[in-house]
Amino acid sequence: MEDKLNGSSSELQELDGLPGGQPSEHGQQLQKSLIRSNFERASGSYDEAALLQREVADRMLEQFEYTNITPERILDVGTGTGYCARGLESRFNKSSVIALDLAQSMLGEARRQAESKSRWFQKLKPGSSSHHFLCADTMQLPLADQSIDLIFSNFTLQWCQDLQALFHEFRRVLRPGGLLTFSTLGTDTLTELRQSWAEVDGQIHVNHFVDLHDVGDLLLYSGFEEPVTSVDRFELTYPDVMALMRDLKGLGATNTNEGRSRGLTGKEKIRRLERAYRELQGGADRISATWEVVYGHAWIPEDGFSAGSFPEEFSLPLNKFNT
Repeated sequence: MEDKLNGSSSELQELDGLPGGQPSEHGQQLQKSLIRSNFERASGSYDEAALLQREVADRMLEQFEYTNITPERILDVGTGTGYCARGLESRFNKSSVIALDLAQSMLGEARRQAESKSRWFQKLKPGSSSHHFLCADTMQLPLADQSIDLIFSNFTLQWCQDLQALFHEFRRVLRPGGLLTFSTLGTDTLTELRQSWAEVDGQIHVNHFVDLHDVGDLLLYSGFEEPVTSVDRFELTYPDVMALMRDLKGLGATNTNEGRSRGLTGKEKIRRLERAYRELQGGADRISATWEVVYGHAWIPEDGFSAGSFPEEFSLPLNKFNT
């Protein structure tokens, strides 16, 4: 095990896991900047580490076989290196697919792969690619109201602090009758890593993820109808803790907590984490990590209104009523 723990200082820095906590407004802006930076750096390593992300994407794409929709415009939120965007183009070959990501280097990788792997890029007219690769903040989509028929998002919502505000933004850009379908991480994700860190120090190293039951309520409150949620649990194994955390770093999923340590994660602390993790799992040769994936989809009402959407308050003088 010794050779696995002798990483350089840069390898041991901020390898704590996914972001957590509820940051202040200033902290939210800082966190967003850190998330962008992490994904900018991870664009070259993402695909190697994203085995689970591709498996979940394939399961989501297969569900369209049971859905009778013919979207004109599709938005892939958090496209990363473009795997889902290419899958959407293949399934809906007459649709326009917009690949959106916060990180410009991820979009660059998505464009490169589209050029070599997909009919999607070949169908684009010269000069039109900027309309299909969009670098933007998911919370503030630079899109017109009611301009999208299908929003698809795989492993992105966990990076957004305010899910209800995000769902409101999705509702704004979706047309009446439009569909939102997504995956995100549930409460049991990386529970072993969270428990092991708790044996090492009192800091928050791993996010407390969304509860399956809360997702449906938030969708209704945001004006969607017929929300359906489900969950899958995956168990991935790794030779040691450093391998797990290097995978997280390869995915861009390093620690961006507002209260995180700004220093290095020392080798002794990593050794203590390794011991705690091994003890938790009974000294097995390989460690396992749980990933709970929450799926959801919901529709925009055909008339644009739903029980969860309320008109703004108004007042009317009493003398306007007949008495």
